[in-house]
Amino acid sequence: MRITVFGAAGGVGARVVTEALGRGHRVVAVSRNPDRLRDLPVEVELRAGDAADPEQVADLGADSDLVISATRPVPGREQELAQVAAALLKGLGGTETRLLVVGGAGSLTVPGTGRTLAEQPDFPADLHPIAEGCNRQLAVFTGYTGAVDWTYLSPAALLEPGVRTGAYRLGADELIADDEGNSAISMEDLAVALLDEAERPKHHRTRFTVGY
Repeated sequence: MRITVFGAAGGVGARVVTEALGRGHRVVAVSRNPDRLRDLPVEVELRAGDAADPEQVADLGADSDLVISATRPVPGREQELAQVAAALLKGLGGTETRLLVVGGAGSLTVPGTGRTLAEQPDFPADLHPIAEGCNRQLAVFTGYTGAVDWTYLSPAALLEPGVRTGAYRLGADELIADDEGNSAISMEDLAVALLDEAERPKHHRTRFTVGY
């Protein structure tokens, strides 16, 4: 499979590239600043590009079986998430290229509360802008009526670098948590979940979540 990864220089994106290579896929790694991609393995095709530009999405996604977007804006530019979502859908319109997007956890419902993670009293105030940005990003996809086969992945509440175990649980719109209420997944295992979905699609034009 030929896979184009937008946001390949980020924490999740770089791990997606590593996971895809380990499974024998051909990878095109994209970043606005290609200098940030220099530490990736030599077999990766490095490209400069902006996922917010539909024409660049169309060009960089050409001949790919799958586009994965793992972009994350800097603080203060959270509105770019919705812009990128719209550009990805427009750029891939008229193609058979599938789209997988790494989104946010804030819109997931917390078990037993009837409220989303971002609506919880202890949700950190400094994370509200990115949570709202991800909500608008998801709304672009759920309101889309075109033909692009998109899938949106919301991670667990805590997403950090860690260990690749290859184990995770799947969910839909409810936060996955353990018996103590802890919700987490490593970036490595998020990449595993993404590539599992890429190779054995189970979710089409919908959101799903993963966690331990």
